[in-house]
Amino acid sequence: MKALLCLDFENDIVHPNGKVAGKGYAEFNKVHGSLQSAARVQEKFRVAGLPVLHVRVGFSSTYLEQPKNSPLMGQAHVFGAFDLGGWGTEFLSEVTPQDDEIIITKHRVGSFYATALDLTLKTMGVTEVFLMGVATDMVVESTAREAHDRDFLVTIISDCCIAANDEDQARSLKNMEKLATLIVSDALELS
Repeated sequence: MKALLCLDFENDIVHPNGKVAGKGYAEFNKVHGSLQSAARVQEKFRVAGLPVLHVRVGFSSTYLEQPKNSPLMGQAHVFGAFDLGGWGTEFLSEVTPQDDEIIITKHRVGSFYATALDLTLKTMGVTEVFLMGVATDMVVESTAREAHDRDFLVTIISDCCIAANDEDQARSLKNMEKLATLIVSDALELS
């Protein structure tokens, strides 16, 4: 079975008012229309009766789960970023989960690390995952590598991925060509 994984489509990362959107993610989306493409892909999966899962990064208000030594996430508590009790970890309105869709919360970059994602996918009978999200060179690439090593067939929907800039996007997509199939949303066929 195929499943769509929507990775870190959160207000703090992509919304223009998000805590880390200024790193380039909001502008990338504005230029490339990634969220509109992602919404169309979600609809294709839903119409086909295939699962759509959502992964988000976040921490409790105490930030006890936060990796304080991380160059990437170590300062989140200082800025109040990724607080699970706040607006920042809510999903962007364009790609928000429907009532019956599974939400996985993680505390690190990769979607599989210390989460129930692997167990959930295998219990559902999923053998092929389609990935889209932000940032391409962080959660998408990390999740692609891990999914590959867990024997899932992996497809990256490249125009539904958001990076801080075009260079990061191109480099990450090039890296993932070695372990995943890359497509654009218009080429997606679910039959």
